[in-house]
Amino acid sequence: MLKVANISDIPPLTGKVVMVEGNPVALINLGHKIIAWDNRCPHRGSSLADGIITDKVVQCRHHLWKFGTETGRALENSKILIKKYSVNIIGADIYLNI
Repeated sequence: MLKVANISDIPPLTGKVVMVEGNPVALINLGHKIIAWDNRCPHRGSSLADGIITDKVVQCRHHLWKFGTETGRALENSKILIKKYSVNIIGADIYLNI
């Protein structure tokens, strides 16, 4: 496990980018849990951490692609999937299982 942030670093319904082994990872606070995804939208590589975030959907700001927070799949095309990372919260610290 790798410590990447503290919960206080990510207000509810916002995201934060951390670098993990040279890859940008979006930490997204859904209000009730933290998810971690590859930060690059598969359409054009835009930051998902900077997207429009609700507890059910992350929407890329640039071309408005939407991804379900439970699955990481594009809502318009379920074949498109964002890489997810396993998250552990210990105290207020966020760890990723690499």
